[in-house]
Amino acid sequence: MDLDQVTLTQMRYAVAVGETRNFRLAAEGCHVSQSGLSMQIQRLEELLAVVLFDRSKKPVLVTQEGEAALAQMRVVLRETERLGQVAAEQEEPAGPYRLGVIPTLSASVLPIFLGDFIVRYPRVELTIEELKTEDVIARLQSDTLEAGIAATPLSVSGLTEAVLGREALLAYLPPGDPLLRKKSVAQGDLERRDLWVMPEGHCFRTQVLSYCRSDDPRCPANVRFESGSFETLIRLVDEGMGATVLPALVAERLPKRRRDGQLRPLVSPRPVREIGLVTARSDLRRRVGEALVDVIRASLHKALGPQPRRSLVLDPLT
Repeated sequence: MDLDQVTLTQMRYAVAVGETRNFRLAAEGCHVSQSGLSMQIQRLEELLAVVLFDRSKKPVLVTQEGEAALAQMRVVLRETERLGQVAAEQEEPAGPYRLGVIPTLSASVLPIFLGDFIVRYPRVELTIEELKTEDVIARLQSDTLEAGIAATPLSVSGLTEAVLGREALLAYLPPGDPLLRKKSVAQGDLERRDLWVMPEGHCFRTQVLSYCRSDDPRCPANVRFESGSFETLIRLVDEGMGATVLPALVAERLPKRRRDGQLRPLVSPRPVREIGLVTARSDLRRRVGEALVDVIRASLHKALGPQPRRSLVLDPLT
């Protein structure tokens, strides 16, 4: 085994074949002739003394030894790419940056900060994906994501969290509901109501149900309804079919008549969801992450206003 002669180009070619399972497609993607790519991979196999691919199969299969070798090559290529990005960031944050955002935050948080961030940091190439919390965690751990905007605290080993803001939750009630006579709504009030919530897999569902001390949503007429859309839940409540709980940034988008007439604060200590930026502790793109924290934190502070004097941060993973 002679690792000194292994090149980054050879590793890129091998990883491309591993991803496409096809030498021709890999060559096209790498902008090289198929014969040139095949020769380089054959040379790589000789240097490693490992057969990476079973070429007798269609599509090409990665051998067991090849799987382990390709995984390590991906690490080497990522770290090499990061080295160039770190050098490029010496003057200002720059380069590609992959950001995940959970669905219950994407529509309300992204519009608040994104325009300002793009103007202030034009050299950062943001790629934003909408992902559930469990996928944000998995992608950070597999190093296929630089950061995630999620409900925190997650308290996952190997990940770091920066608090961006805390968003109050409010009860949204149908027109004419007796609870609207009250200035604030208690946990027990919601526990006795038909309550519309997000489907399984959304941390906001976990937070709402844990606050209301209910194991599952009791939907009207035994209907099991699952939707990741706050707008749909709002329309159901407007039709008189139960109540729901809304985060403040979503509630703020309601027409003033409905904000005044159908929203009620929850009793103190006010339940809040904490919004955080989650990164891996080995993150080499800290300058971009720090820039995101500064911009988002300032934007949320402006949008959310003064925080409740007494609040209860709801656990998103209970």
